[in-house]
Amino acid sequence: MIIVVIFFVFISYSAFSIWTFGVKVQLVKTDVAVVLGAAVWDEEPSPVLRERINHAIWLYENRYVDKIIFTGGRGDGNQLAESEVARDYAIDHRVDHNDILIETKSEITEENLKYAYEVAAEHNLNTFTIVSDPMHMKRAILMAKNIGMEAYSSPTQSSVYKTLETKVPFFLRELFFFAGYIISLPFR
Repeated sequence: MIIVVIFFVFISYSAFSIWTFGVKVQLVKTDVAVVLGAAVWDEEPSPVLRERINHAIWLYENRYVDKIIFTGGRGDGNQLAESEVARDYAIDHRVDHNDILIETKSEITEENLKYAYEVAAEHNLNTFTIVSDPMHMKRAILMAKNIGMEAYSSPTQSSVYKTLETKVPFFLRELFFFAGYIISLPFR
């Protein structure tokens, strides 16, 4: 019975933490925004990725970041990696190509952050603004800090997950992955 209670408290606390952390926007001047990858449709960003890119462009234009690292590898059947599509979109929207870096190997959030950190180290970038959807931020920031990044949270303010019908499935997915990540930490 005690295990059931502990599990219920852990899941409840995690759910509350994910939901409330998503509204935490840290507008801090950092070296670089790291935009976590999302799907691409042919050679265009999906609506989810597009909003993440738009938010990074806003941070760049308002001088909260000097550079942007786009993350994400090539999905099945795609000619370009998520990061390449994101880069092209940002260049088309007035971001200087010299201020954009990419990594093209990652497939999951932890790899997005790990490979972005390696790219940043090669360019002497030390402080990070992490850009993703609000419900994704708690896990992403925890992973970033565990990798060793000085990371700040900046969720998209225009996420496509706006209604309860779209938020709840994404939230439940994040709760599952967040709980799994926490439980796996002692074994890493």
